[in-house]
Amino acid sequence: MNTPISRATFDLSLYLVLDPDMCGGVAGMVRVTEAALNGGVTVVQLRAQGWRKRAFWDAARALQPLCRSHRVPFLINDHIDVALAIDADGVHVGQKDLPATEARRLLGDQKIVGVSVSNAQEWRDAEAGTADYIGVGPVWLTATKPEAGPALGVDGLRALLASMKTPTTTLRTVAIGGIDVNKARDVMRAGVDGIAVVSAICASNAPEEAARALCEVIGG
Repeated sequence: MNTPISRATFDLSLYLVLDPDMCGGVAGMVRVTEAALNGGVTVVQLRAQGWRKRAFWDAARALQPLCRSHRVPFLINDHIDVALAIDADGVHVGQKDLPATEARRLLGDQKIVGVSVSNAQEWRDAEAGTADYIGVGPVWLTATKPEAGPALGVDGLRALLASMKTPTTTLRTVAIGGIDVNKARDVMRAGVDGIAVVSAICASNAPEEAARALCEVIGG
């Protein structure tokens, strides 16, 4: 029997968001994911914008066993029905997706729910919706998600964290948006619990080494 991954203690430090176009389809995502897991990635999210539901489901079924074998959470972007169908570890939703409250209601108390936020009001809404973590960004603008809001920059990220994190805050934070190995240290120093990357690993010719290099910066 698969033991559920704890919502309270899973490791957010290096969060990989898969881009199927950048990786080269399902086979490429499987290759990148296996290498990245060996390199130390601690969360994997499948995000395939514009894909038909069946293709998304097929990709999720191919990727989940890799994450499960490493005891790393496998999360589905947006498609809660796919997450339920494959018994994924949770979902990540954006501001235009179902609210966190609905995601939690559909998934139950055992699964992980993450929410994208870019300002204080969205942060408060995510906390009220019983999310487990928030993805804060974009820190820098990125071609992988051109519809994202204005870039926060490191200073904006630090200011948002300082204004919203209190002794009673339970939400953990992962920063996303244009982060690579050269920027990761400054982002971590802003006060987040982890960083989320796309091209820094998906576009690398050596994804395992790219993940290891990011882990060294994050842990340093």
